[in-house]
Amino acid sequence: MLYINGTIVTMNKKREIVKDGAILVEGSRIRKVGKTTDLVASHPKEPTYDLENKVVIPGLVDTHVHLAQALLRGSGDDCELIQWLCQTVWVLQGQMTAEEAYGSARLCIAEMLKSGTTCFLEAMCADRYGFDGIAKAVEESGIRGCLGKIVMDVGKYASQNAWSMHPGLVETREQSLLGVLEMHDKWHGKADNRIHVWFGARTPPGISVDLLKEMTQLSREHDIRITMHCAEVEADKVHYRENHDMTAGEFCQHVGLLGDKTVLVHMIWLDDPDFKLLAETGTHVSHNPSSNSKLASGVAPIPRLLEAGVNVSLGCDGGPSNNNYDMIMEMKLAALIHKAVSCNPVTMPAETILEMATINGAKAVGLEHEIGSLEANKKADFVVLDFESKLHTTPSPNPISTLVYCATGGEVETVVIDGRLVVERGELLTMDEEEIKREARRHADNLYERAGFRGKPKWPIV
Repeated sequence: MLYINGTIVTMNKKREIVKDGAILVEGSRIRKVGKTTDLVASHPKEPTYDLENKVVIPGLVDTHVHLAQALLRGSGDDCELIQWLCQTVWVLQGQMTAEEAYGSARLCIAEMLKSGTTCFLEAMCADRYGFDGIAKAVEESGIRGCLGKIVMDVGKYASQNAWSMHPGLVETREQSLLGVLEMHDKWHGKADNRIHVWFGARTPPGISVDLLKEMTQLSREHDIRITMHCAEVEADKVHYRENHDMTAGEFCQHVGLLGDKTVLVHMIWLDDPDFKLLAETGTHVSHNPSSNSKLASGVAPIPRLLEAGVNVSLGCDGGPSNNNYDMIMEMKLAALIHKAVSCNPVTMPAETILEMATINGAKAVGLEHEIGSLEANKKADFVVLDFESKLHTTPSPNPISTLVYCATGGEVETVVIDGRLVVERGELLTMDEEEIKREARRHADNLYERAGFRGKPKWPIV
């Protein structure tokens, strides 16, 4: 297929934008990117797909997702993080069935696809969610999914003396660590290599030092990548200092976490030595500004991380902490929040933000040679956006600025993954959207009833 007449934001090394551009796709890969006139002339018999002067970007890469939390959207709003976790989110997740988790995963994936996310990193897939069902949802939808399965052995958070997890989420070493190895053997590389299986470590002390060291050793032996929440709240920093006499970065180095096959999430409460450690080891960081803002966890020092040479990507987090999985909306907050904090309007420009959401994300998940930019021989993962027909994106002299500061996922018109149309003119082609919403409402009602949770407005309903 020859996709013609688009404005192609390539994200190649020169960051070229091709006006009146075209993309030649053969099978699952891009074969050429160039001017429409040139590609049509050199491939006159190729069927064409008219992009109608719309903007084309590489598929967005969300490096921090909780699939099971889509069903929990709107629960626990306006709470601080530890209360939010222990009194609401974990209570609901700890009673979730595999069928409900599958329904939540489909809801989340459908939302991601329709808002331009073509690849994601799931942070912590609990055993009770049913890993097979989660992988099946990825396979059916056509999305590219990196699935982090939980590794843990302690049912605590932030302090050994408080904040216990819901018993329904507590797992043993055998259940979690060995379960990752089993699922890696079963699912890694499946669905035409769209499914990758990761270690998804819980935040210390939810995972012991011994288990962390065992996990990182197995990671090296089996070439399995790792993701972990780290330094998200001040209590994390206190834990590392009081229990280990280390900074967050020093602790991660001590247990073998640092390296180019690890994505550490949030990274708000850092100390001076951490920046150099992260940069020198090639460790990746996932920035989640909406979640961090809503839960008042703090603002991650992203400009300083970037200045140190750390690869920083972008993530939406989950349904109760962000309330959506729209990476385009996440880009705007990532651009604005650091300007406000630093009182510097030129920090974190739109171009930097788009890099975080595309090529930096691809690098974080180890796929920068396959996705993240629109270039010959890379996977045909791209998103078509309609700016011309919307009031809030008109006029659009600079498509990068319009994308980051004006647009939402609602401007996504067409999505291609692995050379396959998965969204066309706003319609999901691989999933039944109405059925997904219907099932999600049913599952949410059942889960909330079983957990005794009643989400309702604080104001009287008359």
